[in-house]
Amino acid sequence: MASSLRILSSRCLSAAASKHSTRQLSPSLSSSTNNSFLSTSPNAYTPTIRYQSTTTTPPAEDALPSDRPKVKAPPMVYIQGEEMTHYATQLLLSKWIEPHFDMSSWETYNLSCKTRDETNDAVLADAVDAGKRIGAIFKEPTITPSAIQVQEMGLKKAWGSPNGAMRKGWNGITISRDTIHIEGIELGYKNQVLFERHAVGGEYGAGWNEVGEGTLLTTYIPSDGGAPFVVDKRDLTDKHNVCVVYHNPYDNVRELAHLFFKRCLEHQVTPYIVTKKTVFKWQEGFWATMKKVFDEQYKDEFLKAGLLDRSGGELTHLISDAATMQLIRWTDGGFGMAAHNYDGDMLTDQIAQVHRSPGFITSNLVGVSDDGTLIKEFEASHGTVTDLWLDHLEGKETSLNPLGLVEALIGAMTHAAQLEMDAKPSDKSVQSMHEFTNNFATTLRMALHNTFRYGQGTRDMCGPTGFTTEDFIDKVAWRLNRYLAQQIEAEAPPELKEEDLAVPKEKLNQMDQKAILKLFDKYDKSGEGKIDFKNFSKMLVKMGVAPKKVEKKEESGEKWSK
Repeated sequence: MASSLRILSSRCLSAAASKHSTRQLSPSLSSSTNNSFLSTSPNAYTPTIRYQSTTTTPPAEDALPSDRPKVKAPPMVYIQGEEMTHYATQLLLSKWIEPHFDMSSWETYNLSCKTRDETNDAVLADAVDAGKRIGAIFKEPTITPSAIQVQEMGLKKAWGSPNGAMRKGWNGITISRDTIHIEGIELGYKNQVLFERHAVGGEYGAGWNEVGEGTLLTTYIPSDGGAPFVVDKRDLTDKHNVCVVYHNPYDNVRELAHLFFKRCLEHQVTPYIVTKKTVFKWQEGFWATMKKVFDEQYKDEFLKAGLLDRSGGELTHLISDAATMQLIRWTDGGFGMAAHNYDGDMLTDQIAQVHRSPGFITSNLVGVSDDGTLIKEFEASHGTVTDLWLDHLEGKETSLNPLGLVEALIGAMTHAAQLEMDAKPSDKSVQSMHEFTNNFATTLRMALHNTFRYGQGTRDMCGPTGFTTEDFIDKVAWRLNRYLAQQIEAEAPPELKEEDLAVPKEKLNQMDQKAILKLFDKYDKSGEGKIDFKNFSKMLVKMGVAPKKVEKKEESGEKWSK
């Protein structure tokens, strides 16, 4: 890891040496009149762009055609937050997304504290209804105001976290939190770590009150008219007590299990289930349900894939205490965990710290609509980054890493495209949109990762020589446009004739051209339609067709193959 970071630091220093000093933009450049997204979004405010590099204008040969039509983006819910992450999101939408997509089908809801206060939280109810109707949601980090912030902002009350309303309104099953990786840069875990956090129940929905001496009864009244009974009775002898009541709903644990085990198979990682059932006996049902689903429907697949070798051939249960220790030890990654709501919250925070910061962790709420369609909400796992926002307001340079925000945005966009594709599978325009959106997401991710790899990252990665928030977004925009421009053919490619091919035409027709192209793209690391010698060698070895060395035996002089 140290050598990887040294290489990255040297690249950052090289990039800094060639970068011009930043300058403040003229008012005309920061005006909303030059930004159609910022000016048309009904709930958006116009950010003041303070710093921008003078070196990010793309060369003419790499520019996209000015008359290139935008792709109509499918319906999606965009939930705005506030502070630094809102400012950065507005910039990347205007520089990366708006030039390529018509976003008029997006529904925007402003969940800033001010708007929630002005609407008496009606805007939150509207956002939840829209998410349930559309099924694809991108959410910026929001503020849940403290008592002090209520006074500072002049709010009517301390509005609660919107996440609880969203999880309830979207029939939340799980919150998926996974590590984000940039090839060639070691962050924390070498391989991916997956986590499923039960999205409902536990302490987050608890009822509580402060009471004195007395008796506390928790009574269950069946909805079918059955006889009520006392779940718990306790005598309170202290003069000052806090009583808390909560429950864990288990109806959707089977759905959580299916999502978890399917994702573990997809990413080829070993699954673990985490509870504290040795002490909290009521958690036994979570483990029992997960294991039953696993043994009945997934165990054979995991055994065939060799994914249970590290866990003794069985689905393993971890006590939450042990899980905290293993998260520090298992830095090779390659595992997944599923846990209750609160344990999942705490353990994923620990994963974020091992893997550098919350900026390198995804956070996706998965729910289900009444007709069984999956509802997915994507957001960064970090907050609004108040410290950088205060610096920005003071006119200071900032350097926000938008990686988590971008993963959330393209996750929501590709899910929206898939929902549209599922609804209209035979529609040619939908097919084209779906293909473009997926390719765009892959290309944007490549542009973003390569910018880090080339030593042009933000200061959390490169130190004081790293790019500012605005410089980084501009640099990625420049690289994204280059990559997209290289994918456009000036004219249709010539039809290949049989004599131009080493393979007979009838044999070539038997080949899966799409699979061949997919394999080529896997090793085309630069995205420029070229494979260097190193990646070409890897491809031949992977395919099992790499020529082997032939040497002579000294005893007999015969050739043998290593």
